[in-house]
Amino acid sequence: MRIVAGKFAGRHLTSPNDFRVRPTAEHVRAAVLDLIEPELPNADVLDLFAGTGALGLEAISRGARRCDFLETRPASLFAIKANVARLGVRDRTRIFKKDALPFAAGLNTDAYHIAFLDPPYESRMLDRVLDGWMITRFSRILVVEHARTHTLPAGAVQKVFDDTAVTIYRADRLPPLPESPES
Repeated sequence: MRIVAGKFAGRHLTSPNDFRVRPTAEHVRAAVLDLIEPELPNADVLDLFAGTGALGLEAISRGARRCDFLETRPASLFAIKANVARLGVRDRTRIFKKDALPFAAGLNTDAYHIAFLDPPYESRMLDRVLDGWMITRFSRILVVEHARTHTLPAGAVQKVFDDTAVTIYRADRLPPLPESPES
């Protein structure tokens, strides 16, 4: 596995020795990042269920300012730390050993420019984080990688790659959030 484009193009990444981790295929990562490339320069990025950190690191390679990685599995945390060190981007990253659900639920609107959401396929965690994003929109762009068979709400661009689909939500293309009642 390697970085596909940008400053670190061609650099190899460490992958955890854990059968439960499903790194985003290079061709999928390349296509997805190409779709959001205009928004990457100086973006603050969140990589939920980060696995290897490849999505967030690819974003940094293409100009993102910084990336926060969330992961709970020890082998994945080791891989992310190794990849961050290999690319020399420690000053542009934060790595959290936290559960993505409560972390995302605690975020404010527009906390990040771009968020990547790549939970285990067919997991209800995807729906729970997406439901929360629909209410708070903690990022301007939400990139969701999921099984092609997983049905998501409308209002987004979707690309299908074999058994994988990527759905990209843009907060500015959805109906406005309801006004919160004043006390």
